Amino acid sequence: MELNPFSRPSTHGFARVAVGVPRVRVGDPEFNAHETVALLQEAERGGVDLVVFPELGLSAYTCDDLFHQRALLAACEAALVRVVEASRGLATVAVVGLPLVVDNALYNCAAVVQRGRLLGIVPKSYLPNYGEFYEARQFQPAAHASAAQASVGGLVAPFGTHLLFQAAGDPRFTLHVEICEDLWVPIPPSSLAALAGATVLANLSASNVTIGKADYRRALVQSQSARCIAAYLYGSAGNGESSTDLAWDGQALIGENGTLLRESERFSTQPHLIVADVDLERLGHERMRQTSFGATAARFRRDVQAFVRVPFEAPGRGAAPLLRDVARYPYVPADARRRDERCREVYDIQVQALAQRLEASGIRKLVIGVSGGLDSTQALLVAALAMDRIGLPRHHIVGVTMPGYATSRRTLDQALRLMQSIGCEARQVDIRPSCDQMLRDIGHPAARGERVHDVTFENVQAGERTSHLFRIANQENAFVLGTGDLSELALGWCTYGVGDHMSHYNVNASVPKTLIRHLVRWVADSGRLGDAGSAVLHDVLDTVVSPELVPDEAGDDAAPSQSTEDRLGPYALHDFFLFHIVRYGYAPSKVAFLAWCAWRDAAEGAWPEGTEGERRAYALADIKRHLRTFVDRFFRTSQFKRSCVPNAPKVGSGGSLSPRGDWRAPSDSQAAAWLADVDAIPDSEPTA
Repeated sequence: MELNPFSRPSTHGFARVAVGVPRVRVGDPEFNAHETVALLQEAERGGVDLVVFPELGLSAYTCDDLFHQRALLAACEAALVRVVEASRGLATVAVVGLPLVVDNALYNCAAVVQRGRLLGIVPKSYLPNYGEFYEARQFQPAAHASAAQASVGGLVAPFGTHLLFQAAGDPRFTLHVEICEDLWVPIPPSSLAALAGATVLANLSASNVTIGKADYRRALVQSQSARCIAAYLYGSAGNGESSTDLAWDGQALIGENGTLLRESERFSTQPHLIVADVDLERLGHERMRQTSFGATAARFRRDVQAFVRVPFEAPGRGAAPLLRDVARYPYVPADARRRDERCREVYDIQVQALAQRLEASGIRKLVIGVSGGLDSTQALLVAALAMDRIGLPRHHIVGVTMPGYATSRRTLDQALRLMQSIGCEARQVDIRPSCDQMLRDIGHPAARGERVHDVTFENVQAGERTSHLFRIANQENAFVLGTGDLSELALGWCTYGVGDHMSHYNVNASVPKTLIRHLVRWVADSGRLGDAGSAVLHDVLDTVVSPELVPDEAGDDAAPSQSTEDRLGPYALHDFFLFHIVRYGYAPSKVAFLAWCAWRDAAEGAWPEGTEGERRAYALADIKRHLRTFVDRFFRTSQFKRSCVPNAPKVGSGGSLSPRGDWRAPSDSQAAAWLADVDAIPDSEPTA
């Protein structure tokens, strides 16, 4: 069945890669070739674009002085020819290891194969000759080679460490190969290859196992993939290698820019593949964004220019579904331990920043509007911890709750209980008389008793609240602490110049709504505010997100009558869109594809605790509709509000929207290009 192009990872800059861990027999190249071909064919059936096998996999690594036996070397060459022949008709690129004689010198090599062609041969640069390793006894390092070509069974191919294998027509997919010890040296060959344009780095390794070594390998792979802003594929020798003096665990790893995507089961007795889709577009964007990467390439220009590109046929298949974990909540770790760590660090950042601002300004009091909703709750918690940090009593915080025409009894009660639990000064100011006066002054129909609840009616209340806060701050020699969050800034869901937009300092401005929910829950579950404090925090979490500016038509004021998400769409999706568009510059169509991968099934995968009410699936049509809302509001209608936001600490690597930080954009730009990309997304569900 033909797949919907929208569902093909290859159309969104993904490459499907694998590391194979075959069974080996020491000194039996025919058997080893058979096992390698079996995994290569399995990779082809799985739509894999590239598969990497272990070091010296056609001979086995532990042959020692047998490597100088002509019979073994000839059998290894024949085994490579067999792999090349078996690759005819296969789109998967394979990288296999073997010993190879070139100009009467023996090299530990990696051969790159596709569609019946030997694309190139890469010798090992650094030979370990310490501890249990004696490679310099059998092999020559790559630096000793003078040949630019090598011949194997009548097949002639480029030879050297300066080879980059590049997919025809898609330079995003550029492969470099190094071997085992090459990664363990201070400047691995892959570092220069990455500067030359390699995005996928492969390492054929043997690497016997000792206690703690697996952790070190994992750290190496993650670190090198991060430094090189690349995907890194690492395959180690496993079952069948000689146990004369060593043991082998077959550890295979796939990393991408510091993140471990896949890891094999160690000590497995069965041949197997690990497979993942690496995001080549993301890697390219990160290299473009991180200008120091390009500066480093310029500094090593001579080394970079020495690399030669060898084309291979771009597989261009990409099967669905995506073989990659896509977090539903990119700002919120699904793992409970990591989520707790994230919450603790966010509070540390927010509290340190606010404490510094208080100490630097010499001001010792804060004024904050407390609505009984989520954002002001988080800001008040941060304010309390900041006061604790600098040794001031919490009653130096003036909390002001300001009921208006649509304030519910629920949120008013929550605001009062919260301030009591915090121990701040609590004030209640009814803004309805001043709003009545303003409505009369401007001649608004509501002043005559008409039910006209338009934007003016709403913003009169928002403006009055802000005016009260700033004047109280003047009176108390304090400054106003803002409460608006990152999600609201992204969508422009904040009234210009009022409390959710303007303040003297804002601790929430780079914290998205989905993360604020978990920050509040973390404090609630910790019990640090006592039972009464935890109870009110849980009540806040259970309250619908609402501006509370339009009263219920039936006069019911028990709970908020408005829902922000009914108007804008779910914050869970909007935060997903925000992260991928701002952090990685993805086109909306790719964001929609990733959202569909993450949200198409409510039953699959890990959900952060506290998302019970949000555990729903979203069809592609829903994603497209909400994405259109986000794109239009973010790119066309809201930038002027972000261009003048108050100071606020940047909290996460997902970015802030401060004009002094991550996001500088014109206030009068259009969204046409992004909207056109949204409109090109098909309405029908992708076929998996």
